[in-house]
Amino acid sequence: MINEIVVDELENLKNPILVDVRSEGEYLEDTIPGALNLPLFNNEERARVGTTYTQISPAMAKEEGLEIVGPKLPDLVKQAQLWAEEGPLVLFCWRGGMRSKSVATVLDLMGVSVYRLQGGYKSYRKKIVEFFEQDPSFSFFVLRGNTGVGKTEILKRLKSDGYPAIDLEKLANNRGSVFGDVGLGSAPSQKKFESLLYEELMEIKAKGHSYIIVECESKRIGRVTLPMKFYKAMQQGTQILIYDSISNRVNRLLREYTEIPNALDQIRAAFARLEKNLGHKKIEQYNLLLDEGKLEDFTINLLEYYDALYGYPNKPSSEYVFEVNQTAQDQAIRNLEDFLEKSAALPGTPVQDEISNIAK
Repeated sequence: MINEIVVDELENLKNPILVDVRSEGEYLEDTIPGALNLPLFNNEERARVGTTYTQISPAMAKEEGLEIVGPKLPDLVKQAQLWAEEGPLVLFCWRGGMRSKSVATVLDLMGVSVYRLQGGYKSYRKKIVEFFEQDPSFSFFVLRGNTGVGKTEILKRLKSDGYPAIDLEKLANNRGSVFGDVGLGSAPSQKKFESLLYEELMEIKAKGHSYIIVECESKRIGRVTLPMKFYKAMQQGTQILIYDSISNRVNRLLREYTEIPNALDQIRAAFARLEKNLGHKKIEQYNLLLDEGKLEDFTINLLEYYDALYGYPNKPSSEYVFEVNQTAQDQAIRNLEDFLEKSAALPGTPVQDEISNIAK
């Protein structure tokens, strides 16, 4: 039996198995997070059928599609039957058209009960776009600080302790600097990034949290851009300063980057993008330190550049309502979690003067 379902009803299904029947290229660009790919046509086949549809006729395209799909059907059905053992199948294509309808019909004939998402992926994407066009319903706590102070470490620790922390750089697969993609591989598409961010926010909302904790980011993280209203809410949120000693920061960065295969070659390549800022002579000096294996000196010099660029204090500052001294990490986390607990208890969105009183 084929059951039609709209996107808002997905959350009512228990352990749904989302099945994206679009091509692997469409799937990689973006899909509903957690969906499995069972392509009716691969990239080349989809292009062929599409060309036939537009240049010859829809009827001819359908005939060509049948010729392509026919030999695949046994394997498609077998795979779908295996997935159906884990939960109800929800099929979707681009906009709930022929591809999902065709696969659903075949599975129904083979005795596999399936759901079909009305409007397909397009309906999910529409929901994401509309969500980020609205002002966020969360309060924001934003971790600020210079490079290497451990902001990402804090986010991971907070999340493991049950706090609503979101690592935006992890979602973007980029650390947010000229060296942001070193050792990380390809970044997600803009659509995929927004889908991942939306799902994290929905998970946090489902747990009853009214606030989120993020690291301060520029509007652009690598190849993706933060939704405008989300970004503005970050700028207006409660800003928390993170600082640490130079030695701790150097050690932290060395640990992170020396674990990456061929990291030095990637760092050299990234430096080429800084020549306009640093000048050719300075770039040569940096590369010489790398050649001589003086990684600590190299990192110290790099921090001097980035500290001047970002301009965050490396000590307590009255400009922030709360500060975290990472030289004593466990105590710092306890202090921060206590601050968050007290701030979250305030009615509505945290007000700066009330939070300032808590921080004292």
